[in-house]
Amino acid sequence: MSTTPTNSSSPSHASDDRNLVPVDETYIAPSFEDRLAIFWAKNFKTVIAVFAAVVLAVLAKGGYDFFADQREKAVTADYATAATTVQLNGFIAAHADHPLAGIARLRLADKAYVDGNFADAQSGYAAAAATLANTTFGQRARLGSATALVQAGKTAEGEAALKLLVSDLSLAKGIRAAAAYQLASLAVDAGKADEASSLINQVAAIDPAGQWTQRATLLRARLPAPVPAVDVKKLAAPGINFKASP
Repeated sequence: MSTTPTNSSSPSHASDDRNLVPVDETYIAPSFEDRLAIFWAKNFKTVIAVFAAVVLAVLAKGGYDFFADQREKAVTADYATAATTVQLNGFIAAHADHPLAGIARLRLADKAYVDGNFADAQSGYAAAAATLANTTFGQRARLGSATALVQAGKTAEGEAALKLLVSDLSLAKGIRAAAAYQLASLAVDAGKADEASSLINQVAAIDPAGQWTQRATLLRARLPAPVPAVDVKKLAAPGINFKASP
């Protein structure tokens, strides 16, 4: 009679999972793939939420930049078509805080100054300066405001404003030299020769090669000729001759 040998080392069935080891935080020395799987299982919702937030932020930034660019183009186009006083005032009303509104105010102030409306010019220059701050156009607006004050009859206020410009080292040298020239011209008109001469020298010191120095040189020709120094010895009283008459 034959017997069937017993094989104690027969292989396990493919579906036998009795020897599998669970992979979690307690698993000793997990591989990189195991650690990644554990992290993803625990945090996938957070990761997806953060990723979605980043994507939305990028899209929002891109949308804002696009909108701002389109708005800027529209504002520039509106300014380009503004030619008359009415159109410039309309542009200012529609875009009051935009830098181009400051330029529009500057244009209107220049027109008012040329037309002799110095009070309107001064207020326009002041408004333009407030919008344009310390830019080149803003500095010119400040100079225009100070000059318009003088032309409007407010000489003391205008001179004070001009002196502030001369002493402000943050301004362009052309603006400072122009303000010093205006003060020198006022001094000449007032007959203050010494003050005028000092201011003319200041113009040359601020901007030696500038146009205002050239004008100041011509202004100096209006000053009275300097009084020559007096020789005190020649002014001594003549001696008295006591020689007796024959």
